Amino acid sequence: MNEPEITRAELWRGRLHSVGSALRRSIPFFGGILAALVALLIYNYAFPHPHQITAQEVSQTVASAMASATPPPSFSSQVYQIIQPSLVLIQTRGKDKDGKEEDALGTGVVITDRGDILTSLHVVSGATEIDLTFADGTKATAEITNKQPENDIAVLHSNKLPGVLVPAVLGNPRSMQIGDEAYVVGNPFGLYNSMSAGIISGFDRSFRPPNSDQRLKGLIQIDTAVNPGNSGGPLLNRYGQVIGIVEGIVNPTGQDVFIGIGFAVPIDIAGGAIGSPPD
Repeated sequence: MNEPEITRAELWRGRLHSVGSALRRSIPFFGGILAALVALLIYNYAFPHPHQITAQEVSQTVASAMASATPPPSFSSQVYQIIQPSLVLIQTRGKDKDGKEEDALGTGVVITDRGDILTSLHVVSGATEIDLTFADGTKATAEITNKQPENDIAVLHSNKLPGVLVPAVLGNPRSMQIGDEAYVVGNPFGLYNSMSAGIISGFDRSFRPPNSDQRLKGLIQIDTAVNPGNSGGPLLNRYGQVIGIVEGIVNPTGQDVFIGIGFAVPIDIAGGAIGSPPD
């Protein structure tokens, strides 16, 4: 028996049916791929890859960490920076009691914007010449304008002032307590602008300087190192404010070296010499 002849149209319908079936079977596969791509895009958007740190960013981070770990400056270093522009080196020439030429040195501090300088009277008493060196290096001569012998305080006037004059800031010695920080900046043994630190040891002390019949009263006692050349310099609190003028030291051996007891005239007393009438 002869097989029925397949027409061309039927052949193409069969092929199209096969292709359609293949496409229908492929749709889930491609749909899955598409869904995976969409999910990957959403994930990358929601959770971006971490930023790659550059060498410059690492250096900046390290520098920032080091800066935050650096301790703040000490009170003593800040005190020195505050008072240093107001300090004055005082060098004198004169004659001792035997008539011999004698050089001496001490410290002073600029206390007003017109250039008044406070120091100890014994630093300049009897001097035939008083030479000053200001913090900026300006050199000048000076004369005594006022005295307080009962407190061993003198006021000097310079014949020349530095281009920039920086008066010290005055503090209140009555607000201080035993145990508070006490700083001294001066020229011990000619060592220019040396600083020492200690505490206030007592108030209302009395002291008779060597070779003097005058007993000083109402003094501040300190254990801050004081030596020849510090006399007339400022006693400072932790804020760099002047609370006294350094007077002298006590040493039972009679030597001019510090053994732990120094004295200063409170600034509210010493400062009164500026307003007192000239002798």
